[in-house]
Amino acid sequence: MDFWGDVLLLMLKEDIEKLEKILKIDFHDKNLLRTAITHSSYANQKNIQYNERLEFLGDSVLQIVISEYLFLNYKDKTEGELSKKRALIVCENSLFKIANSWHLGKYIFMSKGEEITGGRTRVSILSDCVEAIIAAIYLDKGFEFSKEFILSNFQKIIEMAMKNQIILDYKTRLQEVLQKNGDADIKYKLLKFEGPPHRRKFYISVAFNGTLKGEGTGFSKKEAEQDAAQTALKTIGELYE
Repeated sequence: MDFWGDVLLLMLKEDIEKLEKILKIDFHDKNLLRTAITHSSYANQKNIQYNERLEFLGDSVLQIVISEYLFLNYKDKTEGELSKKRALIVCENSLFKIANSWHLGKYIFMSKGEEITGGRTRVSILSDCVEAIIAAIYLDKGFEFSKEFILSNFQKIIEMAMKNQIILDYKTRLQEVLQKNGDADIKYKLLKFEGPPHRRKFYISVAFNGTLKGEGTGFSKKEAEQDAAQTALKTIGELYE
């Protein structure tokens, strides 16, 4: 192998080792973890395996672990209530929080084009990667180990779900809170944007009856508005994280 090929292999090995330390897992089969953090855009260039099949398996492992935990620990909840709570715990936003706690974005193998357009912070890519890692752990360590890992990492998410503190749409929630006593004037304002067209960052504020309640950023106006609404909910004491 040429010099640069050797350098690339060393970099990949170092990234795998760093991620193992974050996850607190020593994989027997390092290739499982490598595949779990390989996006299809990177694999297509290198003709190697990527993580979509692992996502499929990881989703099922996560579902059964959370289902069993809720069933055994919340005996007062109906089937419908348990289903709603489980949906919040395993939703894309929750998985995204887990991914960020692992700093996962910096370790994913993806194409330069995907990276330039914001792939390392894209919710769908990061949440899918969490599921793939869960599958890799399941295949490498077995179900009981996987269950302990999931419950340890998802404990805060589970608690937030049971306390109704997980919000999927911050704009809608903010509107519900501010308008519960009647109509309210809620306005989102684009403050500025910066960066090239393929990686433009937006800055948006939200005001209630003329009073600034929050500001947010995002790589689309929709994302920035959601971020601003989330900040506003924290400001008025309706969101705790």
